[in-house]
Amino acid sequence: MNYFHKTLTIATISATMLLSTPASYAADKWDMALAYSATNYHSEIAAEFAAEVTAKTSGDLEIVTHPGGSLFGGSEIFGAVRRGLAPIGERLISALSNDDPLYEIDSVPFLATSFADARKLYEASKPELIKKLDEAGLVFLYSAPWPPQGFYSIKAANSPEDVKGLKFRAYNATTSKVADMLGMVPTKIEAAELSQAFATGVAQSMISSGSTGYDRKLWEHVSFFYDVRAWLPRNMVIVNKKAWNRLDKKTQDVIVAAAAKAEDKGWAKAEELADWYLEQFKKNGMSVEPMTPEMRAAFEKVGASLKDEWLEKAGDSGKKILATYKGE
Repeated sequence: MNYFHKTLTIATISATMLLSTPASYAADKWDMALAYSATNYHSEIAAEFAAEVTAKTSGDLEIVTHPGGSLFGGSEIFGAVRRGLAPIGERLISALSNDDPLYEIDSVPFLATSFADARKLYEASKPELIKKLDEAGLVFLYSAPWPPQGFYSIKAANSPEDVKGLKFRAYNATTSKVADMLGMVPTKIEAAELSQAFATGVAQSMISSGSTGYDRKLWEHVSFFYDVRAWLPRNMVIVNKKAWNRLDKKTQDVIVAAAAKAEDKGWAKAEELADWYLEQFKKNGMSVEPMTPEMRAAFEKVGASLKDEWLEKAGDSGKKILATYKGE
């Protein structure tokens, strides 16, 4: 063997060894898909989570966040992570209600309207949520809530007649049904598109948290916010199971610990900001009021109907979760 061929053979063997090195021993980068703006507390906490994992694995696993739907739009994130197009991402759970009624449990109207009750409902439903995600090829990491949902309107909404015909921004099946039952016209619009939708009249009303309205400066287009406190929806952070299984146990443990910390931060931050958002609305000229008895009665009637409908869809599994939640 001459010198040239010997050198080439050594180089080939070295390259082959490098290519065959297990992924768990090589530095890896995960792009994390986020639907909400970089300044939203969900995105900020996700960025802190990513930085902690990167630091505590000494860069062996680098997680880079992509907020504002810049990697995948909100409606695409769940599917992208499931198919492995992104290893990790965050999604509004109730937006997946068409896949399984379990995903909708946090948005059943007037079932859990306080942070304490929302946390109890989460703990009661968490084992089944983890199971469903596992069946879908996903690993659950953490979940954090939005503040209680209120009603935004471009005009005063003192009676059901006032809202009939309004174009309503829907973000899940529940909000679409609420709109239909109150005579509004639902249109599915992701958070990143809200400002433009209200500015152009594509949307005139919605049910959402104070966080969403604050992030999108909706006081520029909407005059009224009614503090309904109808439910507290949650986001969740999920990982593609194949990507997860490629990690060594030490790295997985770092992620699990960071996820637990992020979850606690998310619950605390949502509660801390809930009233603050409403104060910002007032400072920027919005009318912030409780609902009139007539409007609340209309919302609660719709809520009772949707709760019955959800229980029928969720079957024994849903009944079991609700029994656990109620301590029965």
